[in-house]
Amino acid sequence: MVKNSEASPPAGSPLNPIPLPKERKLLRRYYAGERLRSPLGGQLDVLGIREGEGGGGRVLLECNTSSLRFVLMVPRASKAEVAKVKEAVEAGEEPACPRHGPYQRLARSGRRWACPLCGVSFGKSI
Repeated sequence: MVKNSEASPPAGSPLNPIPLPKERKLLRRYYAGERLRSPLGGQLDVLGIREGEGGGGRVLLECNTSSLRFVLMVPRASKAEVAKVKEAVEAGEEPACPRHGPYQRLARSGRRWACPLCGVSFGKSI
């Protein structure tokens, strides 16, 4: 049997998570800290959060009933959100995530401010 070296891993595996639909309602639930429902039934558990390309974020999730992996793509920061974070930094305050609320502080990731819960980059740190 000849193996195809270019074959991609099956959808839903750890190396090839299934993208969740881009819905505002789904993102709102995630920002509020609610458990997300799996498309296959059950709940989705957060496995990890990464900074995505272009300033967006990627949340890796696993279905607790089927063990399939999903990925939630979080859109990059808007200009208003970046301005809000910049304003807080210039005022000498610790910036909070504009999406998660005042209790979630941003962390420095290299030369940027990023949210540890959504992976979104909100501008450069000083």
